[in-house]
Amino acid sequence: MDLLRFSTAGSVDDGKSTLIGRLLYDSKGIFEDQLAAIERTSRRRGATAVDLALLTDGLRAEREQGITIDVAYRYFATPRRKFIIADTPGHVQYTRNMVTGASTADLAVVLIDARKGALEQSRRHAFIASLLGIPHIVVAINKMDLVDWSQEVFERISTEFSAWSGKLDVHDITFIPISALHGDNVVERSTHMPWYQGPSMLYHLEHVHIASDRNLIDARFPVQWTVRPMDDAHHDYRGYAGQIATGTFRPGDEVVVLPWGARSHIKSIDTYEGSLDEAVPPLSVIIRLEDDVDVSRGDMICRPHNQPTMTQDLDAMICWMADRPLEVGGRYSVKHTTRSARAFVDAIRYRIDVNSLRREEGAPQLGLNEIGRIRLRTSTPLLVDEYRKNRHTGAFILIDETTNDTVGAGMVVTPATPAAA
Repeated sequence: MDLLRFSTAGSVDDGKSTLIGRLLYDSKGIFEDQLAAIERTSRRRGATAVDLALLTDGLRAEREQGITIDVAYRYFATPRRKFIIADTPGHVQYTRNMVTGASTADLAVVLIDARKGALEQSRRHAFIASLLGIPHIVVAINKMDLVDWSQEVFERISTEFSAWSGKLDVHDITFIPISALHGDNVVERSTHMPWYQGPSMLYHLEHVHIASDRNLIDARFPVQWTVRPMDDAHHDYRGYAGQIATGTFRPGDEVVVLPWGARSHIKSIDTYEGSLDEAVPPLSVIIRLEDDVDVSRGDMICRPHNQPTMTQDLDAMICWMADRPLEVGGRYSVKHTTRSARAFVDAIRYRIDVNSLRREEGAPQLGLNEIGRIRLRTSTPLLVDEYRKNRHTGAFILIDETTNDTVGAGMVVTPATPAAA
């Protein structure tokens, strides 16, 4: 079975946690002791039915306030596919947590309250999902039971959202009317909406095609550690540990080590279980080379005729996640794959209005949860690809050097000078 990672998104109180709880409950993905615990908590809070949102709202503050604060990860499986769910917060204050949960997702479920339509935070989350390169979006129009299962309401919201999302770089958007509270169109098709002829939520998640979304062309292996056992039995062993970011590696392949440009061939690809004939993402492996090449953390192994760009100048989209705004002249640490450097904000090109998707040229700064395009200059060259081509080598984070907090999530739009072959 393959694995689908998906995240929830949308405004506060649109029913994200309830939807995930319903998926787990109706697909028999809950242990008996878990169910008994949330039944007790529901009764203690005076609820007349089991509050399935409690399955993901695990923090005490979340249960007291009735909102999601942190990202909750849940796992379940059906006979067709395995799933990892990231239930992310809807409140604008915790947009940074939504970015974290969605950063590795194959699909995003954007919930919209049928009574309210698409709110600003729903649009912000959908826009962030498109920026993060999530190829599939499901717009779940929830609480259909509170609008009398109205086809007119569903079609109106779908039309409005489609018109707005036409400006996004997303080519697969599916609309599903649901009631997460009662389970309509979540796991089983609803009898209350005979006018809807599409799949249930779970059926769509089981069958959405994701195999072609993986980048198996651009071979990228950021080196995390040099492995040199010092015992007598392995005194001549030298390998380079890390996780395959993208592409395919095989013993015998000719490779180049950047930024130095040294060439060699792969001698073997080792794991704890033994050697492999082929390695693909997201495997963590040790690559051994035929030649004794100087390789250290932060270097990258790739193909001689398919290399990332080595540059100190980046144009990037940034999601700002700190109370203190980003301004021209700001200095930060930048973390890109396994490489770190210092960065200087050279310019803010524009800020994005998430409601209209218009560019606000000449913005003096980016505040908390705002999104814009900036230009960075780094102290040492980074090995990057455009994010739209490679989500792994096109992503980076900015870190406040004084607090060590992650303050920005960046996506490379255009690098500058190509690396020397």
